[in-house]
Amino acid sequence: MNILVINCGSSSLKFQVINPETEELLAKGLCERIGIDGSITYEAVAKGLPKVKKDVPIEDHKKAVSLVLD
Repeated sequence: MNILVINCGSSSLKFQVINPETEELLAKGLCERIGIDGSITYEAVAKGLPKVKKDVPIEDHKKAVSLVLD
């Protein structure tokens, strides 16, 4: 089982996915400008994949969490 860690601010949401057994960072990212024009940046660290940034409308924190889970 992996752990999703979320840190929310007034217009941002940062997240990490961690394997608690090995303490390995699996993925991380950031939703920015929530409630304005919005963007999400994420990286699958454990797989060595490059960062991806998408400009998407993020109306509220509920939408941000939905994007993170997707």
